[in-house]
Amino acid sequence: MSAPYPDRLDLLRAPAHWQAVEFISDLHLQPGEPRTFEVWHAFLQRRVDKRADALFILGDLFEVWVGDDVLESSASTDQAFWRACADALKAFSLQTPVYFMAGNRDFLLGAEGLAACGMQGLSDPTPLDFLGQHWLLSHGDAMCLADTDYMRFRGQVRQPTWQHDFLSRPLSERTAIARDLREQSEARKRSTANDPSLWADVDAAAARAALLTAGAHTLIHGHTHRPAEHDLGDGLKRVVLSDWDAGAQPPRTEVLRLDAQGLRRIPLS
Repeated sequence: MSAPYPDRLDLLRAPAHWQAVEFISDLHLQPGEPRTFEVWHAFLQRRVDKRADALFILGDLFEVWVGDDVLESSASTDQAFWRACADALKAFSLQTPVYFMAGNRDFLLGAEGLAACGMQGLSDPTPLDFLGQHWLLSHGDAMCLADTDYMRFRGQVRQPTWQHDFLSRPLSERTAIARDLREQSEARKRSTANDPSLWADVDAAAARAALLTAGAHTLIHGHTHRPAEHDLGDGLKRVVLSDWDAGAQPPRTEVLRLDAQGLRRIPLS
């Protein structure tokens, strides 16, 4: 099985004045995890002179997204939370561009949701031309080829017909379906003792092929919750973003910053 990526990729060229960019993924923001939201919200409220020139969110910003209409009202606690997330992003984006790539949890974030959050959508994967080099950005789930059950599920839910049918259902029904899917996912994690090292990882051959197609030397991705750097040979490598959990011990709230000094991991308090 090969990764479902196109043979040609749309290149994103950074403006000449950019000096630094930042990457985050897998925050899994949700109403039941207020501490992670608070750290993320404080991160967005930094002074402009402390920010990078752009923020890239590489998937799973939200624990679940059942449709952009969750932002139409703040009638429920959950809807008020999603609206607070969107408002915080929108305010941040007025001064710093935000790019969003869908993950396996928030792939239903559509044009209206992106606009409400002030984010620009990116295809997965996207090559970034920055600092005179090409960097390949991805959520990473489509390269976890050994996870055959998930790959079949992914192939189904990324179909326009499936998404149209799902989004046509009442919000309450979609929320219930998403809750059931999350419970199944959590049960699967418990079966591996919540040990990410036992979860399917990005396929090295698929990562190399994607890099060669993009003419890039480094793949930056999330999804696996295993922050590390992997040598893929021939000068190619992949760098894995950390997931976020401010309630963990120790807390996991890390930003990856890229500037003239290279890639640096910056933990947030």
